[in-house]
Order: sequence, then C-alpha cells, then structure tokens
Amino acid sequence: MSGELVLVTGGSGFIGAHCILQLLNAGYRVRTTVRSLAREADVRAMLKVGGAQPGAALSFAAADLTSDASWPEAVAGCDFVLHVASPFPPGVPKHEDDLIVPAREGALRLLRAARDAGVKRVVMTSSFAAIGYGQAITNRPFNEENWTDLNGGDVSAYVKSKTLAERAAWDFIFREGGALQLSVVNPVGVFGPVLGPDYSTSILLVQRLMDGAMPGCPRLSFGVVDVRDVADLHLRAMTNPAAKGERFLATAGDFMTIQEIALVLKARMGEAGARVPTRMLPDWLVRLVSLVDRSVALVTPELGKFKNGTNEKSRRLLAWVPRSNEESIVATAESLLRLGLLKSSRKAA
Repeated sequence: MSGELVLVTGGSGFIGAHCILQLLNAGYRVRTTVRSLAREADVRAMLKVGGAQPGAALSFAAADLTSDASWPEAVAGCDFVLHVASPFPPGVPKHEDDLIVPAREGALRLLRAARDAGVKRVVMTSSFAAIGYGQAITNRPFNEENWTDLNGGDVSAYVKSKTLAERAAWDFIFREGGALQLSVVNPVGVFGPVLGPDYSTSILLVQRLMDGAMPGCPRLSFGVVDVRDVADLHLRAMTNPAAKGERFLATAGDFMTIQEIALVLKARMGEAGARVPTRMLPDWLVRLVSLVDRSVALVTPELGKFKNGTNEKSRRLLAWVPRSNEESIVATAESLLRLGLLKSSRKAA
C-alpha cells in the first residue's frame, strides 16, 4: 500500500539498494540502515544511478548487526522489514565466527526489535548456501525443502553463517515471534546492473573475467539470478498472503558453469569482451592458486560439483517471472563498463 514505511537493512549493499529503488517506485516510504551515517551520500548516489531522486521518502538510521543499540529506533513505526544485511567477504575469514556471529545474532536482534515494534512481516535474505551444501550430489534440482547439512564435508564459513542465521530466524518465529510473520528469499549467485562500487562477490567474477584477470575458467557451476528480480521477489514476499512462513529459492534457470558465463560475455560484449578467457582450468591448478588467493580458496571445495535448482515455487505462489541468465550476465558487464569499473572502460576514459 502506498505510503507504508519499510525498513531495509544494509541499504548500501548491492541487493539492498535495488530493494530501495523498487520500494520507492512502488510508492513506499523507506528507512534504511547503514553502519555509519557517513554512507548516506553513497546510497543516494547509487539510487541516482538507478534513476531515483527519493528526497524525503528515504531516511537513514545507523545500526550494526553486532550491537543491540539502535535497532528499536530503526524499526519504530515500520510496517514491513526487508532484512538484507549480512556479511559476505570476498575471501575466507580468519575465523568462521567473524561471519557466523553477526549473521545469526544480527538476524535475532532485528527480529526481536521488529516483533516488539509491531511490524507485520520480515522478509529475510538468506541464500542458496542454506539449501544446497554439505550433501551428496544429486541429479534432482534443489528446492525449498532442502537444507544444507552442516555436518557434511567442505562447508565454508559463509555457508555456515547463512544456514545458522536462517535456522535461528525460523526458530525465533516459532518460539517467540508472536504476531510477527517471516518469509525468506534464498538467492543463488546475484548478477545484474551495479549502481556503484559496492557489489556482490558474483559481480567480482564478471569483472575479473572481463578484465582478463583470470587465466581460465575453473570447473565451477552455480545459479544465476538478476538483482532486479531478487528485489522484486522480496517485494512480492513482503505483501502476498501466500508467502507467510515460506522460503523462496531465487534462481532464473539452469545453473551455469563459469565457462558458459565466459562464452556469453565473449559473444555479447564485443571488443569489451576481448580479454575474457574461455579455456577450462584443471582442478590442480585452481587448488594451487588457492594457496595464495583467499578468494579462490573460498570456492575450491565446489570444484567439479554440478548442482541445479528450481524456481517452481516462486513462480507458482508469487507469479514471479525472472529474466534469463544471459540477460543478467550481459547487464552486469554493461553496467561495469558504463560506470568505469573495468580496465577497458578506464582506459577509454
């Protein structure tokens, strides 16, 4: 309903900024949390790139996932909350609790404050990381009934943080949530148009491919979804009665290998894609590189594991229709080029 107030946590992030854009376009008032109010100018600049001039419809609150302070004030008067904020580093953290504690405890802080403030529903951004890891590889696509097995092999700190945070959120709603409702969105790799230098680790992959910073393509596969469609799914889950108490896997289509992504960039980006490597790298070489590159170490446990996921539930219950994988990948590269975030665009400037 137009004029209702929605809190978006982590508004300076890639998904958060796109959620704010769509909420403003739909007529909502938006309050967003940032760790420091010094980030307000950055967020407004990203929204301007996205075509919005929010003015008084957008306000800011300083809040941190690791502290109880400020969350009651942040949620005061809000009808809905999109809890998007969660740590996602480009490499392996020194200790897994650096990710797990803020993700889990931050979610609980937010939910307690939302319950006490009379918020109608919280939509929490989880991840495919909470669905498809630590299990035997299967030919069946993963869906919302699946949960990551934390006792399985090769479960990273990030995967643990998303799984434990989502589990804790559902447990809270069941035991002490009162009238507060919860829906969860579980995106795969999030691509699409960047609005500024703050973007997801998935975008970093496209940037490195376009810049020729990778010697080839590791044997990795993952899902692709456009950030605009992830934001759209959050808004649908926020208001649709059918979304109450449900989780939704956000994936556009069949999972893709990095080589398939590289081939799309090579075919569609013309001269700007000249540096994109398309040859497959042997696993032993990737593991060798992981010894000195922490970002590579984050993904080596997934080498050669080809998974898939289905968006049937999101389509059926929420009439969600995502963009194609190719459209999302091309939009990513085009936005990086447009904003001068690629070597070729910087040289052209």
